[in-house]
Amino acid sequence: MAGIRRAEEKDIPRVMDLLLQVLTIHHNIRPDLFKADCRKYNERELNALFGNPLRPVFVYEDDGGTVQGYAFCVLEQHPGNNILTDIKTLYIDDLCVDEKVRGRGIGKQLFEFVKAYARENGCHNLTLNVWEGNDSSIRFYESLGFKPYKYGMETLL
Repeated sequence: MAGIRRAEEKDIPRVMDLLLQVLTIHHNIRPDLFKADCRKYNERELNALFGNPLRPVFVYEDDGGTVQGYAFCVLEQHPGNNILTDIKTLYIDDLCVDEKVRGRGIGKQLFEFVKAYARENGCHNLTLNVWEGNDSSIRFYESLGFKPYKYGMETLL
């Protein structure tokens, strides 16, 4: 039965495939910043992440047992910080749905699962970053109620 669960070691090959899809999107938008044909994490790093309680990774598995999407998350808090309040944030480091099954509601299901997880863990907010030029992702996150809360800016030299 289709559903969302914590990522496990057996998911690494499929997650590696999806990481390549994400990197390809970023490389196509900003080839000056992102290399082609690589991934954000290697298999060893994924295995370590999957066991880290402060960096939960969730996968969407279809009825056939194939991972069709994931959400990499990071629990953040800044106790004793000079300027930041001591709220707990869940940062969505990466959310991906296989390009072959996009538009079927899997991304929204992953988001709703992550949102419920954040609430259960006492988080004040959810945050994420989207690269300028990734218009479909921006529209998707806006449809879920996300709004800009800061801007990263650059000037090329």
